[in-house]
Amino acid sequence: MEVQQSTNGVVMIRPHRFHPNPETAADNAFQQAVNEGEMPAISAAAQREFDTAVETLRGAGVTVHVVDDTATPEKPDAVFPNNWFSTHHNGRVALYPMYSAARRRERRHDLIDELRKHYRITDVIDYSSCEEQGQCLEGTGSLVLDHVNKIAYASLSHRTHPEVLKRFGDEFGYEPVTFRSQSADGRPVYHTNVVMCVGSEFAMVGLDMIPLESERVGVQNLLEATQHEVIELSAEQIGEFAGNAIELHDASGEKLLVMSARAAAALSGAQRATIEQYARVVPLTLPTIELAGGSARCMIATVHLPPL
Repeated sequence: MEVQQSTNGVVMIRPHRFHPNPETAADNAFQQAVNEGEMPAISAAAQREFDTAVETLRGAGVTVHVVDDTATPEKPDAVFPNNWFSTHHNGRVALYPMYSAARRRERRHDLIDELRKHYRITDVIDYSSCEEQGQCLEGTGSLVLDHVNKIAYASLSHRTHPEVLKRFGDEFGYEPVTFRSQSADGRPVYHTNVVMCVGSEFAMVGLDMIPLESERVGVQNLLEATQHEVIELSAEQIGEFAGNAIELHDASGEKLLVMSARAAAALSGAQRATIEQYARVVPLTLPTIELAGGSARCMIATVHLPPL
């Protein structure tokens, strides 16, 4: 079977009680604090944004499997399911160790069982016990996967531990490519998928946020060697979530680049023109959800499983 970088099917979790998670604020420079009294209105606004995003994606031809968040236990970041599981072309599913104790409650075997109704799942590889050693790997937040070339790009941080990364690479057949990236304040970027996006023919990456020249040049050279046109994003554009995008495709195979409206507005005309040589941009309006420090890519868990 031909392995494609983009996919038509996605899983999205409709949040029950959304709000920025205090447990994750320390190392997430993209997150914003809110007052307790604002939370009910913020949660309702996030639900409206979610529903509109699903409608937009379905209108663009994407198959969206919507799963409702459960009321208990409380999971303020449930709208970002890509961090706790990933699916793969050979029918395997990975479950990941999470940095925040509150986020560990997001792992749901009933969701995997729901996927079994539509797709062939041959094995579930569970790395969650690594949390006991303080070793985390937060799914396709920590991993930006080039499925075609079997490369796992990973910016090391509290949420991306090299030992769990090596286990994933060995068991799923991906070559890890590690680097360190940092925000303007010197903190490590919390997730790889905010600093880079790899499509089938192009890649967007905040190269200026990789301080070590050997790593910066190495990432760029590898992307170019694997036939990607590299679109450099500034730190300011990364701050607008321009790197937090995902290539999907519609039912007819047309490639789509899904990103937030805020991220799309941050692109220059030349960058947008380059992207549109390869994919149609599908912007989602997510100002409330982005308060939690994640954007469009974080909301989408791609389905690469073989259909039944």
